[in-house]
Amino acid sequence: MAQQKDYYQILGVSRDATQEEIKQAYRKLALKWHPDRNPDNKKEAEEKFKEISEAYEVLSDPEKRKIYDTYGYDAARQSFGAGGFQWSNFTHFDDLQDIFGDFGLDDLLRSFGFGDVFEYRTAGRRGAKRRKGRDQEVQITISLEEAYRGTEKTITVQRYETCGVCNGSGASPGTAPTVCPQCRGKGVVSRSAGFFTMQTTCPRCGGSGQVITKPCSNCGGSGYALVSRRIKVKVPAGIEDGTHLRLAGEGEQVAGGRPGDLYVLVRIAPHPVFERRGRDIYVRHKISMYQAALGTEIEVPTLSGKAKVKVPPGTQPGAKLRLKGKGMPDVRGRGVGDQYVEVQVEIPRSVSGKEEELLREIARLRGERVLEKAGFWKF
Repeated sequence: MAQQKDYYQILGVSRDATQEEIKQAYRKLALKWHPDRNPDNKKEAEEKFKEISEAYEVLSDPEKRKIYDTYGYDAARQSFGAGGFQWSNFTHFDDLQDIFGDFGLDDLLRSFGFGDVFEYRTAGRRGAKRRKGRDQEVQITISLEEAYRGTEKTITVQRYETCGVCNGSGASPGTAPTVCPQCRGKGVVSRSAGFFTMQTTCPRCGGSGQVITKPCSNCGGSGYALVSRRIKVKVPAGIEDGTHLRLAGEGEQVAGGRPGDLYVLVRIAPHPVFERRGRDIYVRHKISMYQAALGTEIEVPTLSGKAKVKVPPGTQPGAKLRLKGKGMPDVRGRGVGDQYVEVQVEIPRSVSGKEEELLREIARLRGERVLEKAGFWKF
């Protein structure tokens, strides 16, 4: 089992911290644990820098943060794969650029000792390899019965994908992009400032390293086109209202990088009969006062069909009768909840002459006072 981590404690923020507070905390710690600022304990600094970056990757993303807050560290860790957080999972290089500046960013990140995975530029083709497409979110509504059994839904999403006409080149078919004459295909231009070399995005090609003389008519030269896709979503049994399902790689694409993810927000429609409270299901059932006093057996609906339950003599209004194992399954396979039948005792608004005589006789035997027909008390 992976060692549990408290991301909020790692960044030194409260659990209700705003995104701006989280970003400021990361900035402060990133500067503190810069390996060049810790020459005597460089290895520890590298480990610390990776740890705070993992925490920032989760808490700075609203969806990942919600998963972590709801299900804990193990659930958040699963989004990074079997080996846990790696630098290839980090998607906030722009924030590092804001912290450490443009100049020599590749060399600065290399000095951390993290290898080629940090080969990053503010723009250009090499940087695109580490980019990620935009995440998307859609919402579906299912019934309580579907949440109980699990279901599969087909949704339609619109997203930007590699243009099928130009295959993502952005150039009209039969033509090809040419190497940018200003940056010579590097995507960045360099200039010296004292002892430092500053690299900035090439103004001619915008960092792509290429220029297009005849843009594709389908995508306008962007290399991407808006398409509509039908995607199947498997909803697990026992899912709770408000849960986000992550479909990795089903978001928008990005040149040379990995596609974003698709998050499906699952809402469960209110049910006319059942009420869900966690894994337990509640249903109300009416019985007569005679049944409550003498006991009976009733048939009630459950999510898996009809079920019989015994009502013991002397049952009081509001009593809850338990049907073990008739509730919702746990989405993680940790058992099944129960169903509770809340008894509602009905008092007749009127009785026949014979019924009245019997009731008065019962009241007399119990020593209870009741009203006469004229409205006077009688013992």
